[in-house]
Amino acid sequence: MMPAQRVVRAIATAAAVAVVLGTGVAWSKVRSFEDGINHIFAPSLGRGGDDGAIDILLVGVDSRTDAHGNPLSAEELATLRAGDEVATNTDTIILIRIPNNGKSATAISIPRDSYVLAPGLGKTKINGVYGQVKEDKRASLVRSGVPEVEAEAQGTEAGREALIKTVADLTGVTVDHYAEIGLLGFALITDALGGVDVCLKEPVYEPLSGADFPAGWQKLNGPQALSFVRQRHDLPRGDLDRVVRQQAVMASLAHQIISGKTLSHPATVARLQQAIQRSVVISSGWDIMDFVQQLQKLAAGNIAFATIPVLDEAGWSDDGMHSVVRVDPHQVAEWVASLLHQQDQGKTEQLAYTPEKTTADVLNDTDINGLAAAVSAVLAAKGFTQGTVANNETGHVTASQVRAAKTDDLGAQAVSKDLGGLPVVADPTVPPGSVRVVLANDYTGPGSGLEGGTTASTAASQQAPDSTAPPPSPIITAGSDRPECVN
Repeated sequence: MMPAQRVVRAIATAAAVAVVLGTGVAWSKVRSFEDGINHIFAPSLGRGGDDGAIDILLVGVDSRTDAHGNPLSAEELATLRAGDEVATNTDTIILIRIPNNGKSATAISIPRDSYVLAPGLGKTKINGVYGQVKEDKRASLVRSGVPEVEAEAQGTEAGREALIKTVADLTGVTVDHYAEIGLLGFALITDALGGVDVCLKEPVYEPLSGADFPAGWQKLNGPQALSFVRQRHDLPRGDLDRVVRQQAVMASLAHQIISGKTLSHPATVARLQQAIQRSVVISSGWDIMDFVQQLQKLAAGNIAFATIPVLDEAGWSDDGMHSVVRVDPHQVAEWVASLLHQQDQGKTEQLAYTPEKTTADVLNDTDINGLAAAVSAVLAAKGFTQGTVANNETGHVTASQVRAAKTDDLGAQAVSKDLGGLPVVADPTVPPGSVRVVLANDYTGPGSGLEGGTTASTAASQQAPDSTAPPPSPIITAGSDRPECVN
């Protein structure tokens, strides 16, 4: 399939968030939302965990029809750059957990090329499970004399069932509800919500996807957002970075919706209703209104978007014939369980923290030349953003310390830990997102070159991975008024 046709991941991602997290606000006012949505039968679904948590599988299907089987118009296909190829790949696969207390939500993306064990298929790419099982079932039924329409319906059901079981086996999570969306939904829902705010670290121009955007914050309409999330060429981590892009879009849409900025106008609600009813399929037996009530306590800052760990983003299948993303199912299941547990404990902010979010200024209050520069290099090797390196001119200190606006600042706590446990001191003059390290004569930690310390040159080497596994993808939250800047 051509890269320009692989828009499914982005579609399901952004639209699913609007469906699961956002439209509940509208559904609480407009019950007719649910009546116009296509419901499908999925017998392998669970009925909620012992703790009452709800687990939802959100799937983007590479379809040239809407949720009711109607073909997209030529104009719509052209807008989506979808072409006329008929396929049933699920290039977007996201598992969402809503705990019983309704205070957090976790969306876990599974890369489309993840090499997994699927029922009846053996080892294969996860994005092909749905389509392969569907076609095998359909063809078998047609050969046995079943009418084409009925064979197509039964094949589609079998494909969904196989994917649900595959995701459950990989993650260790029983799926309770299923939602599916085709090519058009993402653009429709994005436009219905008035566009989506995104941020790029660098400008991009990539003709295959149509991505042509400057660096920095910007608002995109539906078709522009499609180009933004389907680009995979010229990205540092290829498809893994594309997953992060779609998560950034999801987070931005969720923030808009949960914060109440988009659903206060009847016209917006009407557009959203039309978009969802045309593009979304959900499993039968899902009490949407009860689900909506559970979401009323959800705050945007407690929504986390993550990607399963991978062993090799450019691996090969066991027969050496196909490029795949290799994963360890045991590692994935343990990681998912840990992430969901921490989210249930309300640790969204801690989970999403990364050192690059903190700018570290380092001030030298000793007579040791180069100490501040050495410590700054150590922190840079740990991933912190380098700030000012200078002598301390604001009052002599007798004990080394890390200053921050608040003592519980996550960046300050991380810097303190990496420098050997320096005390954190509240200082209202330090701006949010920054810390100020002040080094006194008592400092013997990393960068000091003293016994028990680490020099700047060895700090970088300690960061080298001991395997070919790529670094974990960042965890993105929906709590900020400004979207996360991504590649």
